[in-house]
Amino acid sequence: MEKEIKNNLKFPAGFLWGAATSAHQVEGGTKNNWSEWEKNNAQRIANGAGKKWEKWQQEKFPEMFNSENYISGQACDQYNRYKEDFDLVKLGGHNAHRFSIEWSRIEPEEGKFDEKEIEHYQKVVSALRERKIEPFICLWHWTHPLWLEDKGGSASSEFPKYFGRFAKLMAEKLEGVNFWLTINEPMSVISSCYILGNWPPQNKNPLLALKVYKVLAEAHRKAYDEIHSVSKNAKVGFANILAYFEPANRKNPLDILTVKIAKYFSNDKFFKMTEGKNDFLAPQYYFHHKINFFGKRKNENKKVSDFNWEIYPEGLYQIIKDLHKYNLPIYVTENGLADKDDEKRTEFIKEHLKWVHKAISEGVDVRGYFYWSLLDNFEWDKGFWPRFGLIEIDYKTLERKPRKSFYVYKEIIEKSKCSKC
Repeated sequence: MEKEIKNNLKFPAGFLWGAATSAHQVEGGTKNNWSEWEKNNAQRIANGAGKKWEKWQQEKFPEMFNSENYISGQACDQYNRYKEDFDLVKLGGHNAHRFSIEWSRIEPEEGKFDEKEIEHYQKVVSALRERKIEPFICLWHWTHPLWLEDKGGSASSEFPKYFGRFAKLMAEKLEGVNFWLTINEPMSVISSCYILGNWPPQNKNPLLALKVYKVLAEAHRKAYDEIHSVSKNAKVGFANILAYFEPANRKNPLDILTVKIAKYFSNDKFFKMTEGKNDFLAPQYYFHHKINFFGKRKNENKKVSDFNWEIYPEGLYQIIKDLHKYNLPIYVTENGLADKDDEKRTEFIKEHLKWVHKAISEGVDVRGYFYWSLLDNFEWDKGFWPRFGLIEIDYKTLERKPRKSFYVYKEIIEKSKCSKC
């Protein structure tokens, strides 16, 4: 592996290279379940920052104590600046771009669809195609219209019906789109909204969490069928956050059992619930967990991000290798880190891609990689202080400034083409 690392890595022909965003995090001007929750909770979150984050994080990011940090507002104003951003995508050598549709723009009232907003996303897709960039569209990145939130949001038994209708409409209006992600990270929603109760609607209820498993799985299956009813050749999947779990003691049967249970509910259950309704798999990797029987983490944390999340590139390889059992193409649709000073991002990208390449060399069908994120953005209940972007955003002027890692990623892409593939 060490000898291979020193060489330029060649990836298969047609490999998709890109970065990812989501509408609520970059567009600005949204009005949905999240934007309303922010207004009611910003001050509370700011007040609690001193207890939640380490001293070094508080000193590095004093804005976490400002309630305005937790209001998405204009975000990066990508709604108006998408062409400027896509020029940067092109400059970076990307041949694909993952983004999401803001459902609340399309259907602000139940059953009433805004043709002007539909036209906006048609222009977004056209702008990508003009630059020869493949659109990779996500339909639900956790935000939805207020009328649907009033019905119970992602916990409503009616969610699949409404989501399927929305998916079919988008497939009809955005003709020729090849790649669709129905929902983003169902496990993040189940965990953060209904088990931990940190995210809207903050309903800490394990029984409801089990219901949301079923609702979101049904929503995916419904959207899969509706998109294919419009376009038989479309490729449809869902994106899920997958952690690499290890037993803290590999010789302890209780630790091993704990890992198997954690892996089933976090990684495998949703795949099994949507079996036969996926054209590809879309893993998203951020976390490595060494856990014991009591659920305590024993990570070494030799390298961490600004979030204090462990950086462990091998975990992506282990996840991809495990997904090989499903015998479906794989696109890594998110992988990134918070790194304001851009000190670790270059090595982060290189090391993760080396492990992706290793999996490919061992026969795993990986066809794309999307770094999270193209831009610094609004990171949900963390607000604006975490900096994930290949491109730095000045939130006062909205100036875009590509970081050094942006150009390193570009170089990797340029040198990755395999003449023998």
